[in-house]
Amino acid sequence: MAFRSISPAGSTFPIFARTTLVFAAACVPLQASAQWGGGGFGFNRGGFASTAQQAAAYGMSEMMRAQGSQNLENSEAAINWEQAKTQEIQNRLRWTETYFEMRKVNREAQAAERGPPVTKEQAMRMARDNAPRRLVSTELDPVTGHIGYPPVLMDEPYVDYRARLDKLFAQRAASGGSMAYSDFRAIQTTVTDFIDSLKSRVKDYPASDYGRARTFLDSLAHEARMPAG
Repeated sequence: MAFRSISPAGSTFPIFARTTLVFAAACVPLQASAQWGGGGFGFNRGGFASTAQQAAAYGMSEMMRAQGSQNLENSEAAINWEQAKTQEIQNRLRWTETYFEMRKVNREAQAAERGPPVTKEQAMRMARDNAPRRLVSTELDPVTGHIGYPPVLMDEPYVDYRARLDKLFAQRAASGGSMAYSDFRAIQTTVTDFIDSLKSRVKDYPASDYGRARTFLDSLAHEARMPAG
């Protein structure tokens, strides 16, 4: 049995077909509602857009918010790096200041232990006091240049050294106490060689005799620096 109805144009239209069209029309909003989140176009942090333009605006705002969050994180990271670098520089500066401060304290402590600096007069007096003693005329004749050696230095191994020194000091006396620089250097070299030879035989002599001979040679080298007489 077919259902019939009158269409707006006056024609008949099946009732079943009309019912189907009404149901289909009712389903279209439901499908759109399911697609766009229940009655709207998209959503934004819990809210729903009512139009496509509003949904696009919501999406743009979300993208801008994410970009802003990333920029903030990058900025904070840069600030943290700069702060760490500044702290490192400050630590190095404090270490350097501490190092030089410790050196200053050390210098001041050493200066305090040394006492006041030595004056020129004090230095000259100390040099004079520490210099070898001058030989008396029986040890070195200022007129003839004759050298009176201690017994140890008259030993046979030292013949050549004595001969060279005798000649050099005789020339010095003959010239009135003056001498060429080459003669002065020859005296110093000969005395040094004489001392080295004496040291090599230190076990051959008593300590007192060795000490006297050693002191005599030091004084003889010193006499070459002093005026004769």
